[in-house]
Amino acid sequence: MSSRFVRVAETGRKTFDLIVDGVPTQAAEGDTLMVALLTTHDTLRDSEFGDGRRAGFCLMGACQDCWVWTAEGERIRACTTPAAPGMSIVTRAALVGEGVWPRVRM
Repeated sequence: MSSRFVRVAETGRKTFDLIVDGVPTQAAEGDTLMVALLTTHDTLRDSEFGDGRRAGFCLMGACQDCWVWTAEGERIRACTTPAAPGMSIVTRAALVGEGVWPRVRM
């Protein structure tokens, strides 16, 4: 799997596991979810408008392009949410349960 972000000169930060779309993924201490996701994946999430995958835009919580979901259905901004050990994140609308915003019908 290719990634959009590349870690450069990383030394000494501890890593931990989080789950992305049911698959274990590595993150480093201090990562936001966006950094953790885009250093291991080439996109961030499905668009809620059905026009494909998104990768975030502003990187500072203003543009609304980085919303992902927790496995429990909570919507969170990947660019401003710290990654934490054991988090379970859903980035694909097809995997989000019924009644969770957004529910895209394609």
